Amino acid sequence: MEIWQAIVLGLVQGFTEFLPVSSSGHLVLLQSWFGIDPEHSMFLTIMLHVGTLIPVCAVFFREIIGLFRRPSGLLYLIIASIPAALVGFLLGDAVDAVFYGGKYLAPCFIVTALLLLQAELTAKRKPLYRDINAGNALAMGVAQAIAVVPGISRSGSTIAAGCFCGVDRDKNANFAFLMSIPVILGSALLEGYRFVKAPAVDIEILPLLFGVLAAAVSGYIAIRFMLRVVKKADFKWFSLYLAILSLILLIL
Repeated sequence: MEIWQAIVLGLVQGFTEFLPVSSSGHLVLLQSWFGIDPEHSMFLTIMLHVGTLIPVCAVFFREIIGLFRRPSGLLYLIIASIPAALVGFLLGDAVDAVFYGGKYLAPCFIVTALLLLQAELTAKRKPLYRDINAGNALAMGVAQAIAVVPGISRSGSTIAAGCFCGVDRDKNANFAFLMSIPVILGSALLEGYRFVKAPAVDIEILPLLFGVLAAAVSGYIAIRFMLRVVKKADFKWFSLYLAILSLILLIL
């Protein structure tokens, strides 16, 4: 893999992790176009996701510290993380085998587009004032678990679920981004363990470092932008983009 390819993948990962358009779907698509060996792609994808943890921790540093001061907040984050952990542990290999070839990207992008459109309509039809509680944390967690499928956006699904539950927009966005931390850490630890246990694939360190750095920088920009978008509940342009992308994939 060339350094420029790693930078492009990192930029795409950083932007699409926090914009509601599915980072995993875009990475699968680009890796296919770049002709990257599938044996490299999973480890690379996880490390690029780790790159996006840097801006999350920077932007939400106070909220992260606050979780340990408020036991209920930490409990809700644990509840929200359980569904994705179970899916990853029990069905991870099956999901990878079926979906990581990119065969179902177009319909999954369409699902995300429709979900975002419905979330915008819901947010503009009814007041969003609720706080995070165990029930809506679980609902957002289930949405995050479904989003392990490439093409279904993690941030889009969790934010949409929060809208459907009537969660306050600021609290919805903050909690949705905080939810990415345990899932990404868990995936990175699992993939790192697999790599150390059976290092059958040589990883090019320099491109990987450039990719992770690009993901961190672009992720920071995307978080700042997305926090403003969620406050306005203006998701229609993301829906339009995904619908056009799906159409192009179906034609090709």
